[in-house]
Amino acid sequence: MRLEAAARMDLFRKLWRARKLILVVFIPLSLLPLPLIHPTSEACCAYVLMVTAVYWVSEAVPLGAAALVPAFLYPLFGVLKSSEVAAEYCKDTTLLLMGVICLAASIEKWNLHKRIALRMVMIAGAKPGLVLGFMCCTVFLSMWLSNTSTTAMVMPIAEAVLQQLICTGLADSHDDSETAEAPEEDSVAIEIPNVKRVKMRRDSQYPTKRDHMICKCLSLSITYAATIGGLITITGTSTNLIFAEQFNRYPDAKVINFGTWFIFSFPIAIIMLVLTWLWLHFLFLGCFRETCSLSKKRKTRREMLSERRIHEEYAKLGPISYPEVVTGVFFVLMTLLWFTREPGFVPGWTSLFEKGYRTDATVSVLLGFLLFLIPARRPFSSSSCDESESDPLAPMITWKDFQRLMPWEIVILVGGGYALAAGCKVSGLSVWIGRQLEPMSGLPPWAVTLLACLLVSAVTEFASNPATLTVFLPILSALSETLLINPLHTLIPSTMCVSFGVMLPVGNPPNAIVFSYGHVQIRDMVKAGFGVNLIGVAVVMLAITTWGVPLFNLTEFPVWAVARNGTGSL
Repeated sequence: MRLEAAARMDLFRKLWRARKLILVVFIPLSLLPLPLIHPTSEACCAYVLMVTAVYWVSEAVPLGAAALVPAFLYPLFGVLKSSEVAAEYCKDTTLLLMGVICLAASIEKWNLHKRIALRMVMIAGAKPGLVLGFMCCTVFLSMWLSNTSTTAMVMPIAEAVLQQLICTGLADSHDDSETAEAPEEDSVAIEIPNVKRVKMRRDSQYPTKRDHMICKCLSLSITYAATIGGLITITGTSTNLIFAEQFNRYPDAKVINFGTWFIFSFPIAIIMLVLTWLWLHFLFLGCFRETCSLSKKRKTRREMLSERRIHEEYAKLGPISYPEVVTGVFFVLMTLLWFTREPGFVPGWTSLFEKGYRTDATVSVLLGFLLFLIPARRPFSSSSCDESESDPLAPMITWKDFQRLMPWEIVILVGGGYALAAGCKVSGLSVWIGRQLEPMSGLPPWAVTLLACLLVSAVTEFASNPATLTVFLPILSALSETLLINPLHTLIPSTMCVSFGVMLPVGNPPNAIVFSYGHVQIRDMVKAGFGVNLIGVAVVMLAITTWGVPLFNLTEFPVWAVARNGTGSL
């Protein structure tokens, strides 16, 4: 009996190790009767959609590889020609992303992001302003850099401050007279933690319970701020880009651009930032009476030493360099050109040219291209930067710098979503889905939107954000057209709520980075993340039912959606 039980356990272990391979083979075979029994274009497209969706949600194969499934199954089933599918994998948003990554590479290469982060934290100071200062700088950086890159950059700076707090507290418990010199002797390296350091951290004791709570509060505030910052700009996160290209399926709609998205999302980010800060402070630090005191005598030596550590890190950067100035100028210039292209309330600079040829991608690619040409060394100067000593004409960024940051997997993933959407449109599957959802026509628009937000925010806790949104957007588009609701009423809130997968370390990469430092446990993330999730859904619903209504004219079914909806009435 024992031998049989051991053999069964060994078999289960082997099956568990091979679960992804089994899933990759089993899913297509189990769904194959659908296109064989019903050899229609809709059934074939549904088969491809379900196989790709299961691969994405289960992550049985890498997301980028799963996104290539439509590239060979659509031609095999006769849904789309191979050339038509291939054209879906490179769109205008791909070029927009490439230009933004060029600027991000220059920002990171010349440490402009670190200078901005440290400077903002220096302005915020100690007390509760320290947490809010870190959140503000994280939000600002995440508007332009990826959420993952922002978290990976800001978290080590926060870790240095927290280590200063811990080291000073341990010294306080030992000998109060020696604490002034202890932090300088125990210098803390700013780096991503390894597994050994995390294990030591979890086994170690903090000076006080409040110190531990401060570490939890500051750590979680950074990952939540990165998520909030990614909502503000259309290029802030990959899910925004997925929405932008999905919305391009309405060719006559000219309501979404960098400016209108910013006007809608910026108030959301500000409200969420304040409410999230209040929620984390209440959850981990309790009453504001002590921490919000502005009295100088309440500013302890440990807080002053933490501030001094931040000043020391900033001093290490030295005076601002020529490449930082150039990068900052390009950063401001790109933002201004995006805002003034088609602001809406006044004619933009595109009105000087023939209409319809220039987009936000034109600006980003142009400025990104110039970064490969402009020398990193100041003209007519004998001084040189470390990167350009060997070549006085070395550019601001190289192709290796660009390659290091370019998320090619996301590009292919977005392309796979475009391919699926194209197949659903051509095959008529989107019309069929819309007809099945007609029983929901009795619900008011806000109720439909709320259900969509709650659904995507729940699913994205266990699946990747881009995969979740790529699956849901075509369905929500068809639902909106069937119910004669402005598609923006459901698409924009769902796009924002899909970023609120903040309850688990696997929810998104920033969560995993913060969790790796060992200050927080899963129950801390679940408890804090649940509150942030509710805050996010509530604020997004408030926005779409108030200032979103006049901004996007959500009270009526738009003309640009009627053309697409017309096929549904045939």
